[in-house]
Amino acid sequence: MKYVDDYRDPDLGRRLAAAIAAATRPATRYNFMEFCGGHTHAIARHGLEDLLPDAVRLIHGPGCPVCVLPVGRLDMALSLARDHRVILCTYGDMMRVPGSGGDSLLRARTDGADVRMVYSTLDALAVARDAPDREVVFFAIGFETTTPPTALAIRHAAETELTNFSVFCNHVLTPPAVLHILDGPGAPGADAVPLDGFIGPAHVSTVIGSGAYEPFAEAHRKPVAIAGFEPLDILQAVLMLVRQVNDGRFEVENQYIRAVARDGNRKARALVAEIMTPRETFEWRGLGAIPRSALRPRDGFARWDAERRFDLGDLMGRDHPACDCGAILRGLKEPPDCRLFGAACTPDTPLGACMVSAEGACAAHWSYGRFRHPRHREARRAL
Repeated sequence: MKYVDDYRDPDLGRRLAAAIAAATRPATRYNFMEFCGGHTHAIARHGLEDLLPDAVRLIHGPGCPVCVLPVGRLDMALSLARDHRVILCTYGDMMRVPGSGGDSLLRARTDGADVRMVYSTLDALAVARDAPDREVVFFAIGFETTTPPTALAIRHAAETELTNFSVFCNHVLTPPAVLHILDGPGAPGADAVPLDGFIGPAHVSTVIGSGAYEPFAEAHRKPVAIAGFEPLDILQAVLMLVRQVNDGRFEVENQYIRAVARDGNRKARALVAEIMTPRETFEWRGLGAIPRSALRPRDGFARWDAERRFDLGDLMGRDHPACDCGAILRGLKEPPDCRLFGAACTPDTPLGACMVSAEGACAAHWSYGRFRHPRHREARRAL
């Protein structure tokens, strides 16, 4: 635990918080978005917002892959499990996410569909090898962090001629989403959130590298500080951003130097480029359609692409009409602003993806943030 404890040292945390307070300017407001569900939970768990001066506001962005998946894509997965009678393999978080009408993969399994939770793509490949007479589909989801294992599974299936295996691909890309937030449809309008900088994601950056953020940091004059997951990591990144705003700089700084390089993981990026290609457009919950923001298998691997293998169509699902998950993902609202939060919608009875996922903002606030002093929350919302 030595290295974990080093990044949770309370004395260093107080000193960093004091340095942030000293660096802020009286007439300046600093609005920073963290684009990582892991950061959102670390901020809530360690009470970091209570350490920051009122001038600094942290905004929770769409950094949870389960949360940003639109209902229609989940309905397509339900169709695979129910209508096409496949063995559908997926990660645990997806089992309880509500689809149209409150349906879920867990409920489909209760009704007789063969839905199985797996811990890796290797587990899904093993299911396909053990059931050669069944069609096995891996429900792939995630940002750039979990994309290489999916690409590796497709390549392995191709090399071993595992023809009863395919992937329902829902891997999304971080940089296009950040660009969309900055200049996409609706971003400059009345519902836009004021943003002065970004806390760059940790795991994603280990794959794509810090260089991936340089184009939009310069084009939009927004600083980026990539941070690790520990409280001192995040506080140091906030200090970097405050200093950049004060200096009028808009650079990409890498606080997480122990894990992130400028070029990221070249081997993983080459593997993904070999197997997958960007989609023309992809729908994100809360953000709408974003060009070239998701991946699909290349034409050479169409045999292992579930969307081409099965007749799924384009299902247009709908969220619960009272759920504010979309607005929370855009940073327009905080979890307590949703009238369902803590009442009808809890971790035991989730009505929205932001409450289901372990990285969702609502789940983080339920676990930690709802115990914060209400006057402090109201003061921060007023900024």
